[in-house]
Amino acid sequence: MAGPINSGSVISKRAMDRQYFLRNCKKQKGLILAAAFFTAYIFIFSYVPVWGWLMAFQEFKPALGIFGSEWVGFKQFNTLFNESKFMLVIRNTLAMSFINIFLSFSSAILLAILLNEVRAVVFKRTIQTISYLPHFVSWVVAANLVMTTLSIDDGAFNNVLMALRIIKEPVLWLGNPNYFWMIIGISNVWKEVGWNAIIYLAVIASIDPALYEAASIDGAGRIQRILRITMPSLVPIIRLLLIMQCGWILSTGFEQQLLLQNSMVIGVADVLDTYTLRYGIFMNRYSYATAAGIFKSVVSIVLLWTSNYAAKKISGEGVM
Repeated sequence: MAGPINSGSVISKRAMDRQYFLRNCKKQKGLILAAAFFTAYIFIFSYVPVWGWLMAFQEFKPALGIFGSEWVGFKQFNTLFNESKFMLVIRNTLAMSFINIFLSFSSAILLAILLNEVRAVVFKRTIQTISYLPHFVSWVVAANLVMTTLSIDDGAFNNVLMALRIIKEPVLWLGNPNYFWMIIGISNVWKEVGWNAIIYLAVIASIDPALYEAASIDGAGRIQRILRITMPSLVPIIRLLLIMQCGWILSTGFEQQLLLQNSMVIGVADVLDTYTLRYGIFMNRYSYATAAGIFKSVVSIVLLWTSNYAAKKISGEGVM
């Protein structure tokens, strides 16, 4: 039989653990202060605003405030789901999301692999720098560049196509609904491909060079080395990023669509964020806009958990 527990030794152990904890806190006070700053930032700007979700269950009036406004239950959600325009917006959002995901992932992986195969270091660094510079340009500037390039008034794209005799006269690319989704996807690739490729380049750089040397000795060509060594090494990070991206499917964009859309393409250009701005905030329907925001957040959480669960079932690994 075990002997009686000595309460004095338990208290002494707790005191030693507390002293050890305090000593570690003192040693790492810089890290603790930095973590406290970012924790406070997240709490203030990500969790405190959740209080405003109460507006979705009210007929909110700014003059009356949250506690003075009339409670209407799920009326705003019923209005949201019965709005025909809302279903069209969801279609546009999902379509542009899937186009952006496919193009951004494939282009970033391809660029990373191609840059890894370049042996001229100066050329490699130059291309890499040029490719990720657009990431630091705001969409206000980037959208103006896209509109200027695609303009029918001496736009570079139309001029090149006419010089090659592919088209006979300038095309109003941004005025045709059939082209808008692809313009969004390609312009997003142009702006973000270099930045997205950085993480893949980092993974490729961590691959043991001995694997490539052994494959070369065995007679594997460059394409075979890419398919048998590089691509399998990228699979874990691709899976991780895909799972994370699933949580942002309804956040396909805001500035890009808002700045590039016009009255001729509004039917295919309106996404959930621009719809919320136009039919919620601009029309002073704050409760309606909040309901749309809650819908977006709940669906994003569900998609994230579902994709993570599916990844675990298929490959045995996930994010959480």
